[in-house]
Amino acid sequence: MEKRENFSSRLGFILISAGCAVGLGNVWRFPYITGKYGGAAFVLIYLLFLVILGLPIMVMEFSVGRASQRSAARSFHILEPSGTKWHFLSICAIAGNYLLMMFYTTVGGWMLSYVVKMIRGEFNDLTPEEVGGIFNRLLESPGPMTFWMVVTVLLGFLVCSLGLKKGVERITKVMMGSLFVILLVLCVRSVTLPGAAEGIQFYLIPDFGKFTEHGLFDVIFAAMGQAFFTLSLGIGAMAIFGSYITKEHSLTGESIRICILDTLVALLAGLVIFPACFAFQVNPGEGPGLVFVTLPNIFNKMPGGRLFGTLFFLFMSFAALSTIIAVFENMISFFMDLFGWHRKKAVAVNFVLITLLSLPCVFGFNLLSSLAPLGAGSTIQDLEDFIVSNNLLPLGSLGYLLFCTSRYGWGWNAFLQEADAGEGVKFPKWSRFYVSYLLPAIVLFIFIMGYIQKFVSK
Repeated sequence: MEKRENFSSRLGFILISAGCAVGLGNVWRFPYITGKYGGAAFVLIYLLFLVILGLPIMVMEFSVGRASQRSAARSFHILEPSGTKWHFLSICAIAGNYLLMMFYTTVGGWMLSYVVKMIRGEFNDLTPEEVGGIFNRLLESPGPMTFWMVVTVLLGFLVCSLGLKKGVERITKVMMGSLFVILLVLCVRSVTLPGAAEGIQFYLIPDFGKFTEHGLFDVIFAAMGQAFFTLSLGIGAMAIFGSYITKEHSLTGESIRICILDTLVALLAGLVIFPACFAFQVNPGEGPGLVFVTLPNIFNKMPGGRLFGTLFFLFMSFAALSTIIAVFENMISFFMDLFGWHRKKAVAVNFVLITLLSLPCVFGFNLLSSLAPLGAGSTIQDLEDFIVSNNLLPLGSLGYLLFCTSRYGWGWNAFLQEADAGEGVKFPKWSRFYVSYLLPAIVLFIFIMGYIQKFVSK
C-alpha cells in the first residue's frame, strides 16, 4: 500500500472540502427557492438549519475520517466496537459516491460543452426558441453527450492521478480561487445592469408575505431540505478529507468555514441570476432550463454577453469539476484502502468503471428515452438522483449520527475527543441530547417527506 498522503496546507483542506460541497444545486436551485420563499427571510431560516442540521453531521464525517485515517470504505471497520456490524454503512457510502458520479459527470459535460459554445458564439442572434433548441439537440445526440461526459471523467481522473498534493489539492485551489473571482466579476456585471435593482430587492429584501402564500411548513421544509442536501453529507464524501488532515485544528471550526464558503457561493450565484433576469424581464425558472436556456438568452441581450456567458459557464464547470475531483479522490481511496492498490491502478480501473456506469444516464435522454423509471417524463438521471438524494444521503447521515452518538457505536466521548482535538471552536457538549435523538428524528423526517413529495403529493 502506498504511504498515505496529507494535505500540504490547511487552506487546501478547506478549499477542497468546500469544492466538494459547492455543487450545481447551489447555482440553479438555491437562488430559485430563495426567491420563491421570501428572499432574505428564507435565507435566515436556511442559515439556521445549516447550523443545526448540516454542520453537526459534517463534523461527524470529518471526525470518523480523521480518527480512522481511512476512507469510508474502511473507517467503520477500524472504529466500530468488536463484534458489531457498523461496517455495513461503508456499502451505503461506496454506492452513494458511484451513483452520484453516474449522472453528475453528464451534467459536468453539459457545462464544458457550453463553455465551448459560448466561446464560438453559437448563441449569437438566436431567438429564445432557437437557444432552447440547442440544449434539446444536445440531449438528443448520444455522440456529443458521450464525448463531453468522457472529457469530464478524463479531466477529473487526470487531476487525481497526479496525487493528493500535486494534483487534487493544487488544481482545486486554482479552480476554487478562479471560481470566486469569476463569480465576483459576474455579480458586479449583473447588479450594474439597468433595471437590476428590482431583482436585488426581490432576492435580498425579506418578504414575509411569501410565508403566508406558501405556508410556514412548506417554507421551513424547503429551507431544511436545502440546508441538508447542499453539503452532500452521508456518503463519506467529506470523511476522506478528514483522513488527510492533522489534529492541529478542531473540526467544528473547520466545518464552519466550509459551510460559510458553500453558502457564500450560493448567495453570490443569486446575485448573478436575479438582477439579470429582472433586468431583461425573464422568468428565473428552476433546474437545467435556467442554466441552459434562460441565462444564454440573457447573455444574448447583454452588452458583452458572449464574454460574460463564457465566464459563467466556466464558473459552472469549475463548480462541477471541484465536486467531481473530490468524489473521484474518494473512489480512488476506496480501492487503495480495500485492496492496497497503487494510485495509478485505482485511477485506471475507476476511469473505465465511471465511463461505463455514466452511459445509462447519457443514453437516458436519447437512445433509452422511452424508459421512464419514476413515471411519465422521468429519465434514468432522475432515478439515479432520487436514489442518492432521497435515500443514500439521509440514510447515510442517519448512520453517521447514530455511530457517533450511540454507546453501541463509536460513541459520544470518542467522537467528542476527536472533533475537539486541536485549536479552534469546540463541539458543544450540551448538544448531546439534540444530536443523539432530535437530529436523527429530523433526518428521518426529511427522508419520509422526500417519498411523500415524490409519490404521494403529486
